[in-house]
Amino acid sequence: MKEESRSFPKAFRLDGRVAVITGGAGLLGLMHAEAIAECGGTPVVCDLDGGRAEQEAQRLGETFGGSFLGVGCDVTNRASVEGLLKRVLEEFGRVDILINNAANNPKVEGGGRFTRFESFAEEQWDQDLDVTLKGAFFCAQVIGGEMARRGSGVILNILSDLALIAPDHRLYRQAGVPEDEQPVKPVTYSVAKTGLLGLTRYLATYWASRGVRVVALSPGGVFNGQAEEFVERVRALIPLGRMARADEYKGAIQFLVSDAASYMTGTNLVVDGGRTVW
Repeated sequence: MKEESRSFPKAFRLDGRVAVITGGAGLLGLMHAEAIAECGGTPVVCDLDGGRAEQEAQRLGETFGGSFLGVGCDVTNRASVEGLLKRVLEEFGRVDILINNAANNPKVEGGGRFTRFESFAEEQWDQDLDVTLKGAFFCAQVIGGEMARRGSGVILNILSDLALIAPDHRLYRQAGVPEDEQPVKPVTYSVAKTGLLGLTRYLATYWASRGVRVVALSPGGVFNGQAEEFVERVRALIPLGRMARADEYKGAIQFLVSDAASYMTGTNLVVDGGRTVW
């Protein structure tokens, strides 16, 4: 059964608008795509796993009613991003929204010396920054450049509360593990997400006269089956007393990319249960 688009005020409607979502087959990427479809827009699910991107685009089409597109793309390769844009323009003739969601989030699990700053591998540093930061740079150059050429569009960069605060490494501590081997949040996550905030501000002024708004969203942690001990530690840091559900950022996405936020650019909207104010 097809799910009808919910009734939204006119300013939130995205009818006729095409939105490219990188990392679109991931946990939050899928929610971003659903948010676009709910408002009548056309999501393009872009992911390194092209097969999964196509499957999810088909699922969205069946759920919301529409012909959506799934495309395989390596955001760290400019030629691949150019191929993505070409495919989107061939299919729809336009692109209106870019959601830079693709990111490497190196896992803390396993810990040991892998995550420690002193022994953090150069190869991992390059890989993480390539996906999260260089990928957003290429997508903004290519897809944002097309929107600037047309004189209209929105770029939304997905950050993190860790673009604003330091990780609390106590969340990851393990009993009985030597201090110099305690797992910590990898340095690249904070660096890359903070870099995206700088990119947001730079492009907001750079393309202000070209009709392209550039905004950011800093979500807090999402519950996704993490260990109970970890979840309890995180909850203690959040005024609302819980982690987010994966679908709780849809409203923020819909607001930021729609005409409801037409006077916003260079802004970072923080939706973190209050963690950064405590």
